[in-house]
Amino acid sequence: MPSTATDFELLRAFEPIVKYTKGEQFFPMDVARYIRNCSLWVQRANGLQECLVPRGALTPELLVQPRAHEFGALEFLRFVAPQTIQESVGALSAGSRLHQTHENVFKAGTGRLARGGLLPRFADAIFSLSLLARGRVPGAVAAQAELQYDELQRAQAKYVYHGRVVRQNGWTVLQYWFFLAFNSWRSGFQGVNDHEADWELVNVYLYAQDGALYPEWVAYASHDFHGDDLRRRWDDDAQVDKLDAHPIVYAGAGSHAAYFRPGEYQAQVSLPLPKWMQGGVRAWNQFWWRTFGIGSGAQENPFRVPFVDYARGDGLSIGPGQNKNWEPDLISEATPWVREYRGLWGLYARDPISGENAPAGPMYNRDGTPRSAWFDPLGFAGLSKVPPPPQELIVLRARTRELEARQTELAQALEPRVNELRALDVQLRALQGNPHLAMQYETLQAQAGTLDVQVRAMRREQSENRALLETLAQRRANLRAGVRDDPRAHIAHLAQPVSLERMRFNRLAELWAALSVSLMLIVIGLLALFAPQLLVAGIVVLVVIFILLEAALRGTYMETINTVAVVLAIVGMILLLAVYWREALALAVIAAALFLLFEKMRELRE
Repeated sequence: MPSTATDFELLRAFEPIVKYTKGEQFFPMDVARYIRNCSLWVQRANGLQECLVPRGALTPELLVQPRAHEFGALEFLRFVAPQTIQESVGALSAGSRLHQTHENVFKAGTGRLARGGLLPRFADAIFSLSLLARGRVPGAVAAQAELQYDELQRAQAKYVYHGRVVRQNGWTVLQYWFFLAFNSWRSGFQGVNDHEADWELVNVYLYAQDGALYPEWVAYASHDFHGDDLRRRWDDDAQVDKLDAHPIVYAGAGSHAAYFRPGEYQAQVSLPLPKWMQGGVRAWNQFWWRTFGIGSGAQENPFRVPFVDYARGDGLSIGPGQNKNWEPDLISEATPWVREYRGLWGLYARDPISGENAPAGPMYNRDGTPRSAWFDPLGFAGLSKVPPPPQELIVLRARTRELEARQTELAQALEPRVNELRALDVQLRALQGNPHLAMQYETLQAQAGTLDVQVRAMRREQSENRALLETLAQRRANLRAGVRDDPRAHIAHLAQPVSLERMRFNRLAELWAALSVSLMLIVIGLLALFAPQLLVAGIVVLVVIFILLEAALRGTYMETINTVAVVLAIVGMILLLAVYWREALALAVIAAALFLLFEKMRELRE
């Protein structure tokens, strides 16, 4: 692409192809239509909500008009008006019929709860119950939002991205902002959350060479991943699917998170643990890993809730050569709704952890502060530290010159210090045997010690610089020869879809996953009511039975039996030590004495 191309031409040349999962209900739309179908509200500092502009009267121009509010106030849009119970029931019924009419019914496949163990399902139960106590978006709101969005599309079908071009530190960044009317991950696909409005982002990073622009990196916004983990190199064909110059994005169903490969991704939400419990979990994981080789030794939170992000790519596909095409809308900091509106783009559900609250716009966070993905697109993908390819040789040559100059400086500085150190050593040997010169001896000895440390440090730096210069020379040679490094060397956590083998659970296992936690709680409740004296013992027996049933259904029976045996052995040992601690201590002392005696006698024989 010529470097003289306009922003619009650049965006069209590399615009992504987005593939959605069958059952997806919302697709990228234009902001102006959404605004005209919303009402504008404010959440006052005292907790009261007030409608500022009713639906039908709001325009993009009216949205950005300055309004004075007290500290703590928050403006937000509402795409779905407050509903009565009757309206909610009607929306749910109509939404179900709409899926059938469009033949757009989602099939989950293996249930998410069957993909985790017993503890994650307990964490899931706590997470589900927390929705009753915190702000949440009702399912009927999701259904009504789908109906309203469908009505807009039937009136005028449009698939829009809001494009922006940024030039920063030698890179030309193409930003594709996708706005969707609703995030239906929870209500539509058993995911983490629902919220009105959704903003997603894909960045393409270009560099200039010989009057043309070339793609080098692409970064997709995705939950659970940040910085370096968000980007892939353009030539990494195993990770980046492309059609000509258009990267292919696989969008998560309902969540709209972007992935590089099609599949089903295991997403997890960890329940926050107090610090003392976090330390216990770390110690437990390390103990099992180091002692018995069980687990991974990682600092995993066992109270993590399993969710699935379905990015199958088997639904609607939008982009060049697909069944639907994009209609670009160029934006910048001069665009009024981008710059002026700092409120939320949908319902403020009063969720204290914000998962169900609508997001803010592309330029701002929910609290009104600037969004890093907007003002720092390089830092967003960990590229602030990475020069464009043509500049890397320049950087390498400059760094080589700096190191060579430092080596010369070290060589010049070392010679007088070595001579001085030798002179001090001669003086110290001359002073030996003269007690009346003890003070001078100690002073010179301290000076010699300080100088010796300096000489050692400089020689160490010389050695390290020599090694570094060799690696820089090799790097320059590789670049000149066109040899590139590993395209995934920068990735710490590679997003990968769940393997098919891991997903092979039968229907009985899925049924057990759905019933197990509730069944256990019911049995514990019955014990507490009718046999409280057996409650503790009953819970222990119940947990063991459930663990064994879980293992049998998941095909890990023998491994679980071994683990249970190890746990019982450890518990038995602890009980024995608690009862017979004096005898155990005496035996330990005698054993230590015999060991030392054996070692010393062997030393004498040798």
